[in-house]
Amino acid sequence: METNPAQFENFWHLSADEALSQLSCSVNGLTDSEAAKRLKQYGPNTIKSSANASAILLFLSQFKSPVTILLIIAALLSAGLGDMADTVIILTIVLISSFLGFWQEKGAANAVKELLKLVQLHCKVFRAQQKKDLPVEAVVPGDIVFLSAGDIIPGDSLLLESQELFIDEAAFTGETYPVEKTCGVLPVDTPLSKRTNSLFMGSHVISGKAKALVIQTGKDTEFGKISSGLQQKAPETDFEKGIRKFGYMLMEITLLLVIIIFAINVLLHKPVLDSFLFSLALAVGLTPQLLPAIISVNLSTGARRMAKLQVIVKRLSSIENFGSMNILCSDKTGTITEGKVNLKDTLDIAGKHSDKVLQYAWLNASMQKGFNNPIDEAICSTYKEEKNDYTLQTEIPYDFIRKRLTVQVKNSTQNIAITKGALNAVLAICTQAETADGTLVIIEGCRKAITDQYQQLSNAGYRTLGVAYKPAEVTHNFTRDDEKDMIFLGFVTLFDPPKKDVADILVNLDKMGVKLKIITGDNALVARSLALQVGIKDPKILTGADMQKMSNAALMHQAQLTHIFAEVEPNQKERIILMLKKAGNVVGFMGDGINDAPALHTADVGISVNTAVDVAKEAADIVLLSQDLDVLANGIIEGRKTFTNTMKYIFMATSANFGNMFSMAGASLFLPFLPLLPKQILLTNLLTDFPEMAIATDRVDQINIQSPQNWDLGFIRRFMITFGLLSSVFDYITFGVLIYVFHASEKTFQTGWFIESVISATLIVLVVRTRLRFFKSLPGKYLSIATGFILLFVLILPLTPLSAWFGFVRLPVTYYGWMAMIVVCYILSAELAKRWFYRKVRVAVHHRRYKL
Repeated sequence: METNPAQFENFWHLSADEALSQLSCSVNGLTDSEAAKRLKQYGPNTIKSSANASAILLFLSQFKSPVTILLIIAALLSAGLGDMADTVIILTIVLISSFLGFWQEKGAANAVKELLKLVQLHCKVFRAQQKKDLPVEAVVPGDIVFLSAGDIIPGDSLLLESQELFIDEAAFTGETYPVEKTCGVLPVDTPLSKRTNSLFMGSHVISGKAKALVIQTGKDTEFGKISSGLQQKAPETDFEKGIRKFGYMLMEITLLLVIIIFAINVLLHKPVLDSFLFSLALAVGLTPQLLPAIISVNLSTGARRMAKLQVIVKRLSSIENFGSMNILCSDKTGTITEGKVNLKDTLDIAGKHSDKVLQYAWLNASMQKGFNNPIDEAICSTYKEEKNDYTLQTEIPYDFIRKRLTVQVKNSTQNIAITKGALNAVLAICTQAETADGTLVIIEGCRKAITDQYQQLSNAGYRTLGVAYKPAEVTHNFTRDDEKDMIFLGFVTLFDPPKKDVADILVNLDKMGVKLKIITGDNALVARSLALQVGIKDPKILTGADMQKMSNAALMHQAQLTHIFAEVEPNQKERIILMLKKAGNVVGFMGDGINDAPALHTADVGISVNTAVDVAKEAADIVLLSQDLDVLANGIIEGRKTFTNTMKYIFMATSANFGNMFSMAGASLFLPFLPLLPKQILLTNLLTDFPEMAIATDRVDQINIQSPQNWDLGFIRRFMITFGLLSSVFDYITFGVLIYVFHASEKTFQTGWFIESVISATLIVLVVRTRLRFFKSLPGKYLSIATGFILLFVLILPLTPLSAWFGFVRLPVTYYGWMAMIVVCYILSAELAKRWFYRKVRVAVHHRRYKL
């Protein structure tokens, strides 16, 4: 029986039985065959567009440049005036360039799609009367899902069961605090923010547990409607901003050049249409038409290489930020430490071992059904009780406001509530304490002794929790309001040893220009002990309480100097990252917890691990398959390699390419004919771009991965002027040889200039691709093959039947000798200019640092 999504628009007004009936399903869940039918009916549970639509848009986007559109119109106009051959050639070259761009970008997108499958979000679904772990995209209306802390809500759902359930719905309501959800039936006109019996896709569980019936999925959800209405894009990275500004800079230069050249050619009484086509072809030559494709290929190739190093890139543009990151903020657990919590001891209030504290801590840890965590696992693995006659009556799950977990358990003789959590949070609800002999004393009389014991344990590097209890009643389920007048029982001490090689990795990160800052909820004493163990001498520690008293300006200054942020509240992580960013740093944040999502969004690079809760993985730009700083360091190096290879294309486009087009523009002013025909300019542009498609696999020099790489438009502009003018000098020498030595006719000039232009632009890539001397840094295999192929093709082209189509003729053999001499002098001059240019850059950087 097919169901119509429209009939469930007011599902919060339905009872559980009514919703199950209307969806033709039951509390036993859907069968696999029924779920498959519904998946076909409703489509995958995603708000993204279909692959086919995306492919069509991607192909059409290759023609979005105004210059390309104008060129196509002008070519068609030329056809209307009878020059059909030129029109076909121009349109063919434009189509080939566009198809190459599409093919490269589509391949890059498919590669990323495959990588993302490795970090797919999953949820627990009740199918065929069994709990199954399925991808979120496979969820359909009528599915019953089980939710706990950290889970993403997979679709708009109606609650069937809930227990102390709190949901973060900030994406919909703007409400900062979590919303409590309970079962029930609400009026039809209940606004979204008051629908306490409903869960919405895009929100996530902060604490508690739930069982819910999925009503709407994908674009039919509230989240889907909002997303399609706004068509939200992720914020631009610095790299994307840089590329956009670079494009604007080239467009400004291009527009100015086109207007001037067209106007002067018309004034010189040259054919108007030819002049217009020449100007537009020049504009295409100046515009790095394959830049989007080259960037996509470079980034996706980098992403594939990073995947082999267990680093999965979810958002390609974040690779550049990853490479330029100079501060990494991270929790200590699993990155600095082994990530395996061990139970050291359970102590009474006097600091002596207590079996009762161990038993009560174990009852609390083993009976709770909420969020699995390493602390409870450590307690459960240590306690070896053969027989447990206690059963769970109720629980109040852990949350980040109370910072404690309470369970109410009972057996034939006892009914007790046991609370375990952060020491101060537990002490705050206690009025009495129990001594070793079972005597109860007023808490005020021993509070100082308890806090002194806590400080002593923390100084020794142990994470210390408090345990308390209180007699309860069988007839009454314990609630948050009952968390008072409890009896403090003792301490649970835990330790998570630092990784054996972490000190060396921190030194290596420091050499790479990446400073690690630890953000932890642990107290300052534990944090200091860990810092000393991993080789941070005289660590500067800032606590959450101290941060609250600071202005933003003061924190911006202090954050730069701080090694460890301790006793940090979840909402303070975001503020730390914002202040570090405002101070001019590129900040990465590594988080895997429920409360890390805002900080992951705020950071320039959000990094999570594959074992993280769903909400953290969803918010991250990069997901590590191994929670290891060594893996991260390797990923940073790959990020820098990818950025360097992308910049090689930029340098090529702004050196020989710019110089050649500038030279042609100038030559058109004093020659009685066009230095190159429009179709010849487009062929030049296509051939010089071709080798650059192999740049993603090129070798990268060690100097480029030693420090963070940043986008610098000023640097690119200086590079363009320096090497563009140098290119023009040798272009004009070529013009001189063709005119005064060979007295070249129009077609001979165009053929000679075309060959020299392509060969010089192709070979100069070997010089500008490295800061070292070009013979000390050889290109990668595929770049070498592509370069050789283009050189051979260009030299043979005038000898083939294709030459007539493009207006080329055979050249005197002696011209090739002159051309070889010019190209060699050009390459040697570029090598000398490069050494001077980078020496000047180093001096400028040194002066800037000295002033700071």
